[in-house]
Amino acid sequence: MYERLTGRVYGELDPSDSRNAIITDLDLAPRTASGMVAYAADFVLLKPVDMGRAHGVLRYMAPNRGRMLERPDSLDLAQGTVFLWGAWQGDVPAGEGRLTLDAPVARQPDGSSITGLVRVELAGRAGAPLQMPLQGNVYNAGQIPYAPAALHDAGDVLTTRVRETDSRIYIARGAWAFASCDRERAPFPGTPSTTTVCVADGFQPDYLYELVYRARDPKVLGVGLAAVRDMISFFRFASAENPIAGSIRHAMGTGTSQAGNFMKTFVHLGFNGDLEGRRVFDALFPLVAARQTNINARFAVPGGGGGVRLDHRAFGQTAARGFAADYVDELRGEAGGIFTRCAATGTCPKTFLGLSGSEMWVLQGSPVLTDAYGTRDLVQPENLRIYYFAGTQHGTAPIAWNPELTLYPAGVQSDFNPIVRALWQRLTEWMMDDTPPPASRVPRIADGTLVRPEELKYQVMSGVPFPVDGRSVPIASFRYLGWYNSLGLLDFGPRFDESDETGIADWQPPAYMGKDYAILVPAVDADGNEIAGVQPVGNAAPLGTNLPYNYGANLALGDLFWLSGSFIPFHITREDRLAAGDERLSLEERYGDHAGYIAAVRRAAEQLVEDGFLLRVDADRLIAEAEPRTRSGMP
Repeated sequence: MYERLTGRVYGELDPSDSRNAIITDLDLAPRTASGMVAYAADFVLLKPVDMGRAHGVLRYMAPNRGRMLERPDSLDLAQGTVFLWGAWQGDVPAGEGRLTLDAPVARQPDGSSITGLVRVELAGRAGAPLQMPLQGNVYNAGQIPYAPAALHDAGDVLTTRVRETDSRIYIARGAWAFASCDRERAPFPGTPSTTTVCVADGFQPDYLYELVYRARDPKVLGVGLAAVRDMISFFRFASAENPIAGSIRHAMGTGTSQAGNFMKTFVHLGFNGDLEGRRVFDALFPLVAARQTNINARFAVPGGGGGVRLDHRAFGQTAARGFAADYVDELRGEAGGIFTRCAATGTCPKTFLGLSGSEMWVLQGSPVLTDAYGTRDLVQPENLRIYYFAGTQHGTAPIAWNPELTLYPAGVQSDFNPIVRALWQRLTEWMMDDTPPPASRVPRIADGTLVRPEELKYQVMSGVPFPVDGRSVPIASFRYLGWYNSLGLLDFGPRFDESDETGIADWQPPAYMGKDYAILVPAVDADGNEIAGVQPVGNAAPLGTNLPYNYGANLALGDLFWLSGSFIPFHITREDRLAAGDERLSLEERYGDHAGYIAAVRRAAEQLVEDGFLLRVDADRLIAEAEPRTRSGMP
């Protein structure tokens, strides 16, 4: 039986302590009477009522934009794991169950406001609304925005364009305003506001808007790094006022997507050693986390992202991708990887990194595997395993198709979640008993499974019927358009350390230095399914082609469809596929009958169990779920 404890952690940081020195603007934060910088963070602790049943593991699950996305697994509950969620992001608004961090606001030594440039990108919407929130793009929607230093600063600039690469068109200063407005109740210029922006003719659909303005009162968001360090250290080591005192031998941390990026930044910036030099996390598992998180800069944007079109040059893309302590970024001409600082203090955790196809195509994932030029595979550290989940996308969702939104049916049959469940057990064994986990499984340059996108070869996939609004609509022939998210060398100005994503960005938008990191992607087989990596059952026994990317229906925008994949089913019979001109084998040709398909599912599941990537209970479930599946070609 478990009990749930909720509360707030109140902490203080010493700005003169060298272990806090990397936190941007900590020296400009307000001080307590004792000269410290105070913060407070929400937490949720889930623990066995009888701590005698605990098996000594504390598992921290970093919130994603304040949300407790990760949930306890039944196996961990049965074993007596203690679970902790604790806030780290200081621009998350309270409410709706979000965990928040109270971070101090930096001030000039005389107490006056600090100002600086902030850049926001917004996508126009259907109906051309007059108003949008300053934090209104898909990556950072809903976070607390930075207030403009003045509502009518002539230096603030709003531009628009269609494609990211198009020239910017300036919108006259009198045609937009920091204001709240709508066409009926408060027409432009509306009511002055520090949280929303209005455009006289509305935010037109299919247009990209970029606002660069002078903001004020930056929060010291890097405090969140120290808050997690000290929170985990307290629950792990403290004896007084600690509800789990004396019961924790190991701590492990995870984060999914943005939260996983945060965990990588946490280690990279040296926070996995506590104030007494002890290791904070013994093990980490950042999942679908290709980058690091912009948390330790003035006017940081921890919830930002980056796509082919929107936020293409956003924060969060410049910090080290390689893990090894001796990693060298040849393009930037700098040495240092994610493990450099922890290696110097002996505090590096055993780490799993899990990647889906979305990280390779949309989130510039391949530099964690190769040198900057994409000419050789990196030698990874002994305490790191990287697992690429073939044919997967950033998250899971039912396969569906709205032709007005995506060029191909959105979603994939290939699911990494059962594999991740097994990997948590492998990581726990590695952490507690030093039992070696499976070797890394990733596409590689050396064996031809990691290639330039333009080198991919696809057979024709066409004419497959797919249900849309009660109708059977044929999928148009697959066309490989070659779009992927590039990664350019960016410069945010002389006071910003791009390799650490730390400091003050004086240049917005950042300067593009005319150089790009190589972006490589996994090679595919004759069906268009990926060859290398851990093979989920849906990719090893496929009912169609699992593409880890998709295109927006409006190709004129030149954009991938966020973090979605595509599923293009196989035809059922040979006659059907020949009539449609589809070069992939039909279900009938590859499996014979339904029994043949079930046999293929069973073989795939058994192989994963044998290799340590699937639990027996999940293998049995996947086989059972395949039994009633019809021969429609749909998962």
